[in-house]
Amino acid sequence: MSAINQGNVVISINDRGIATIEFSHPMSNSLPGKVLSKLSKTITQAGENPDIKVIILKSAGDRVFCAGASFEELSSIENLDKGEEFFSGFANVINAARKCPKLIIGRVQGKAVGGGVGMASAVDYCFATKFAAVKLSELALGIGPFVVGPAVARKTGLSSMSMMAINATKWFSADWAKNAGLYADVFETTNQMDEKIIELSNKLASSNPAAMENLKKVLWEGTENWDDLLSKRAKISGELVLSTFSKNAINALKKV
Repeated sequence: MSAINQGNVVISINDRGIATIEFSHPMSNSLPGKVLSKLSKTITQAGENPDIKVIILKSAGDRVFCAGASFEELSSIENLDKGEEFFSGFANVINAARKCPKLIIGRVQGKAVGGGVGMASAVDYCFATKFAAVKLSELALGIGPFVVGPAVARKTGLSSMSMMAINATKWFSADWAKNAGLYADVFETTNQMDEKIIELSNKLASSNPAAMENLKKVLWEGTENWDDLLSKRAKISGELVLSTFSKNAINALKKV
């Protein structure tokens, strides 16, 4: 089966109203369009479900949170419409998290690249382990973190986002990401992180839903134009990925 057609998103809800959304892909939890589409729809539906009080967003496995865009799908893009459609998948996930009336807790157990950094930035409170280094690799692919950039800059500030965007081959440590504001806390082990996630999610599940919904609106004030902004950014990326530079860079990395 092609990597483009692999991957999945599942949701579970416990008796306290805590929903866990988990995405997965056999290639380091990379994100083809199919997974992005299901992820955005799942987040939206969870936000509409009155039985859900709080959401945990996580990925499968122990080593990598998210390898970003699927190279297989990137290399298959042959026209602007397809390019824009693919990058709109990332925009849709970010906007789904932004509009979701429920607070979302992020669980980042390992490295995050590109769109994975965008997802960690789109949650409302993010925990990580010391293995959760981050990298915005898009410029090295001839593109740029145009779609995820606003979400990352909102959390880290423009200065830190710029460092990652410009030095696109460098891994920035989990501690660096915490100091930049991306992570709320960094833990030695996954078990320690999960204990704190359970603790916080239980507290939120017992909080006033109306208060949390209003807090969410306040936290995201100033992003009301993101539907249009991220759509325009997706078009930029969709055009750049058609360049010879990008095609060569992506194909070279597929062989590594």
